[in-house]
Amino acid sequence: MQRVIICLALATLAACKPPAADEAMARTMVTHALIGPSAPLASPASEGAVWSASKVPGRILYGRPGTTPLLALECEGTGKEALVRISRIAPADEGAGAMLALIGNGHRARIAVDAVRDGQQRLWEGAVAALDPALEVLTGRREVTATIPGAGEVLINPGLAAREFIHRCRDSGVLPAV
Repeated sequence: MQRVIICLALATLAACKPPAADEAMARTMVTHALIGPSAPLASPASEGAVWSASKVPGRILYGRPGTTPLLALECEGTGKEALVRISRIAPADEGAGAMLALIGNGHRARIAVDAVRDGQQRLWEGAVAALDPALEVLTGRREVTATIPGAGEVLINPGLAAREFIHRCRDSGVLPAV
């Protein structure tokens, strides 16, 4: 008898609430599209790209002559406190962060970069102590790849300009315009 009473009570309770339905689900669905990350960028062409002096003291730019630079290195501070700021000049979403992977010259480095507003656009930027061994990836004589997920891969052609820049930054801190 108790079982019959319990079953009747449960059946009555179940009848109080309607079963799950598509209409109920539709009332709780998000009705606007969520804004996600931007579409990934293709890797830029780097044939003929070189490091060159910037108009900004203590900064060098990497890119093809006459085009928008792909990367920038800037020396900030002095002595043991000197930093090398690396910028990947490519659009970045507001609030985004990533790891810049540098591979080449027998080295690998990962540098944390964030989306930073530079004038009218956001680009990727991070800083590393000038004495950090991670920068050795840029001081060799072979090509280097620089990759940020979604911002493409930049092939850095062989050359000594980045090596000389990093060594001067390590030695003296802020560098004069070239």
